[in-house]
Amino acid sequence: MPLLGCIADDFTGATDLASTLVRQGMRAIQVIGVPEGPLPDADAVIIALKSRTIPAREAVAQSLAACEALLAAGAKQILFKYCSTFDSTDEGNIGPVAEALLKRLDGGFAIACPAFPTNGRTIYQGHLFVGGALLSESGMENHPLTPMRDANLVRVLGRQTEGSVGLLPFATVEQGAAAIRREVTKLREAGRRFAIADAITDAHLMALGEACASHALITGGSGIAMGLPENFRRAGLLPAREDAGALPDVGGLTAVVAGSCSRATLGQIGLARDHVPTLELDALATPDAAALASQARDWMAGKLSAERPVIIAASAPPDRVEALQAKLGRDAAGALVEEAMAEVAEALVAAGVRRLVVAGGETSGAVVQRLGVRALRIGGEIDPGVPWTHATATGAPEGMHLALKSGNFGARDFFLKAFA
Repeated sequence: MPLLGCIADDFTGATDLASTLVRQGMRAIQVIGVPEGPLPDADAVIIALKSRTIPAREAVAQSLAACEALLAAGAKQILFKYCSTFDSTDEGNIGPVAEALLKRLDGGFAIACPAFPTNGRTIYQGHLFVGGALLSESGMENHPLTPMRDANLVRVLGRQTEGSVGLLPFATVEQGAAAIRREVTKLREAGRRFAIADAITDAHLMALGEACASHALITGGSGIAMGLPENFRRAGLLPAREDAGALPDVGGLTAVVAGSCSRATLGQIGLARDHVPTLELDALATPDAAALASQARDWMAGKLSAERPVIIAASAPPDRVEALQAKLGRDAAGALVEEAMAEVAEALVAAGVRRLVVAGGETSGAVVQRLGVRALRIGGEIDPGVPWTHATATGAPEGMHLALKSGNFGARDFFLKAFA
């Protein structure tokens, strides 16, 4: 049975979380969507939903169904994972899902900590920073689906929840697990149901994880999971593992598909453009998914290789995204890109691609659904938070390697070094 049961609100976030757990010695399996049968054998099972931007009521229903599956399998603790940039609107979905899970687990209190210092996400006095910039000045204020214009997470989560939100400040977290536990007791006695936890270093995340060993529910980014495996080892439930991230070998052609419009992904495409064949699809000029996919199929003929990838992207800078949304509407514009990239990925696999990188959370969700992937075994990292995984797909029953990259993650040379 799984020791840790995780619910992630998008697919790349799920692999990011699983990668963190593998680094800490847990065998991790990512399941796509709410499972209908028995869960696979692993120390941690991460159920990946595509619930970040759907209506809050649907996100709550899917998350509760995932929670029931994990509890039925014997999970001893539940982790609700969302993006390290707290992607949400004032209506949700982080707050409504967290409240519903807390009620189901009769937990009474849960921390919220999206910090991931390795990737530049830190929290100080309740404010989220991306690198040296406040969240609201990091580019996330222009996100096409979840623009983040307030860096104060106490306020943000307070607008999404009925229960009052407190703060676990830096001065407390810096003192370690015992001090955190004392402060949590005070917050609960004051009627707080949630608290944003400051974290600037990995040591803070480890202390928070240790302090939350007895919590029924923990919420946050993948970084908050760093300290959880050691809790299970202390309890004698998790053996030492040196091969938690071992994957079967896979040969075949290589490719990247990108739908993310984040600054990081745009920079990665810009660098790779000078080194490998790159096609940049223009959804504004051709607002038809089938036509965009047809352009990609025509272009990739004769360009695929096992030695170096091709890149097919529908990413665009903010002004082009805004123009497309003005033309089609926000939801229709997003669905267009997702459908086109899913069809492109299907064509690449049919052509023999067996090592595929997908950039963008929504794009990754659309791709794995189109490929019929139901579970991913998590392997080693390419960059922090982005592991290679092994999966079987409708067009690759013998198995393939997939890397599902959050749009904001990865170094500038990510697409080049991923296949090294």
